[in-house]
Amino acid sequence: MKNILYILLSLVVLAGCKTSKNYLSRSDNDNTLFDAIKTLKKHNNDTAALSALPMLYNMAQKRNLHKISSYSSSKELSRWDKIIDGYGVLQEMYNAIVENDAASSVISPVNYQQTIYDVKQQAAADYYAEANSFLNTPGRDNAKKAYNYFKKADKLVPNYEDANLKMDVAFQNAVVNVVINPVQDNSYFFNTGWGNYGNNYSNEYFQQTLVRELGGLNNKRYPARFFTDWQARSDNVNPDWEVNLTLRNMNIPRPQIYNYRRNASQRVEIGRDTSGKTVYQTVYATINVARQSFTARADMEISISEIATRKNITYNTFREDYRWEEEHATYTGDSRALSSNDWALINNSYYNEPRKEDILNELYRKLYPQVKNRITYAVDW
Repeated sequence: MKNILYILLSLVVLAGCKTSKNYLSRSDNDNTLFDAIKTLKKHNNDTAALSALPMLYNMAQKRNLHKISSYSSSKELSRWDKIIDGYGVLQEMYNAIVENDAASSVISPVNYQQTIYDVKQQAAADYYAEANSFLNTPGRDNAKKAYNYFKKADKLVPNYEDANLKMDVAFQNAVVNVVINPVQDNSYFFNTGWGNYGNNYSNEYFQQTLVRELGGLNNKRYPARFFTDWQARSDNVNPDWEVNLTLRNMNIPRPQIYNYRRNASQRVEIGRDTSGKTVYQTVYATINVARQSFTARADMEISISEIATRKNITYNTFREDYRWEEEHATYTGDSRALSSNDWALINNSYYNEPRKEDILNELYRKLYPQVKNRITYAVDW
């Protein structure tokens, strides 16, 4: 009897060892370990998972510690993120194991919580020191680096030293005064003598509206303050950057006329036969359609430069189109063949061609968000 029990026990152990190889043969030991723990959540006596866990944890721990050791030899600030991530994986393993009774019965994992805390303190100190070195160096790019490193230190260790206060200093150091000049209309459209209304509209839309929507003097989202040219002169502001906007290649062509015809038919009731059954007849009409259409277009050129050095910050050209189309029609034949849409064209006795001012406004409306986004991108960090 004892021999039989021994044989059965041996078979169970051998079966567990055999199936545990399915776990151990996988190359990603981190995910494999978590998969084994998930299995034990469903089946806490799964022999394959239980027998594989100790070795999976040992391999995963060694591999992650080896990575951490290699990262620690680097002098790059970015090494801290990799080191913290490495310890974070090990801590996730610890949490997953201690929260599972079956897993914790076969493994005594290492708690890395204190290690992570200590590493974050060291990382925050390094980022803070690096931020200070850039804070004391002139230049907007250096102020940006200082701001980001102070922010990183504060994220690693909330309220670290005076990082928050120095972030504000770095932000203020990076602020540029940006003057947005009126739109210059160099298009044929303006130079031919028409366009006073459009020119006023462009000033409002692209200069005053841009300054207002970008926050003007009180902007806090970007390290920049925005002025019109008149405001800058009035407030005795020496701008650092200037934004020049030029409308080019404005083209509003004459409408093109295109005539075409199409046939229409309807099956209509014309009466009843002697038996009282409804009688139908197909009636026909020809619709003569005249279509007028044009596509207007314009380019908006934006140039942002540093005034003192004439250094180009950004340069772009945006193009937009505005298409107008309208139709009206006459017909021959039986009016009963016409649909409601056909009648709408026939009753449209005149063309509602848009004014040039309206066309220009539509083009400005389409160009505006692109110009605004380009300025935002230039001043943002």
